[in-house]
Amino acid sequence: MSHPAETSTTHELVRGQTTLGDLELTILTDGPYLLDGGAMFGVVPKPLWEKRATPNARNQILLGTNTVVVRTGKHTVVIETGIGNKLPEKLRTIFDARQLLLKSFQAARIRPEEVDIVINTHLHFDHCGWNTTRKEDGRVVPTFPNARYFAHRGEVEHGHLQLERDAVSYISENYDPLIASGQMTLIEPPSGGQIEIVSGVSVEVFPGHTAQMMAVMLDSGDRRACYISDLIPTSAHLDATWVMGYDLYPLTCIEQRKRFLSRAIPEQWLVLFTHDHHHPMGYVELGEKGKPQLKAVP
Repeated sequence: MSHPAETSTTHELVRGQTTLGDLELTILTDGPYLLDGGAMFGVVPKPLWEKRATPNARNQILLGTNTVVVRTGKHTVVIETGIGNKLPEKLRTIFDARQLLLKSFQAARIRPEEVDIVINTHLHFDHCGWNTTRKEDGRVVPTFPNARYFAHRGEVEHGHLQLERDAVSYISENYDPLIASGQMTLIEPPSGGQIEIVSGVSVEVFPGHTAQMMAVMLDSGDRRACYISDLIPTSAHLDATWVMGYDLYPLTCIEQRKRFLSRAIPEQWLVLFTHDHHHPMGYVELGEKGKPQLKAVP
């Protein structure tokens, strides 16, 4: 049975394309998946959040797994790699995970071998699953063989702790083989500062969802786009206080959303949403009641 939020465009593999100065942005999907609406909206009452995100009979809402491919002219950069093919069967069934990212690359006519940079904002399995691929013989190999991977050192350290609160979110095969081979570089951006990965592409820490979650800044000319990841997972989460049950530090998340919006709105950043399947990008403005809201890309 289809989800009530599905539309005629739900199964398109290329979710959007645009340019940002000299940068070319292509949004691909690992397929939509399902998560509990209550978990996605935390303490927000269902009569409020269901106006923005329609649930099915099991209270699940339809989410996206948006990977952004950035062509700079010199580099092909991949931001996030979806759920991948290493989930246990039980979780794959619960989430209705589709494993479509490699087909999305084919649809966009982008070969994995072309990719030379991969950035993970954090290391939850739905953001780095296709960092590696499990072959039929059980081997785990890099999905992007010619790429340098980047992740926050603190994310790896936290994932290795396997804490009861979020152990299920971390699958070590998504990153440990890359660290062992030297293909993944672990970085530590300074608080409030940025680290440039390549020209026009930098990362900045926005804690709240996890302690070291990073946003990816894309700059060309006088324009900026930001992949804000799970700080604001969908356009339905633009209210600063509508944080998720998954957020480890909800009060910090609220503060960081305000910090982000205080820059993104007046400076007109193009916001790239990690889990908004139908609205993967857009500009944010203040509505009549002073609340942040999405406006369509021109």
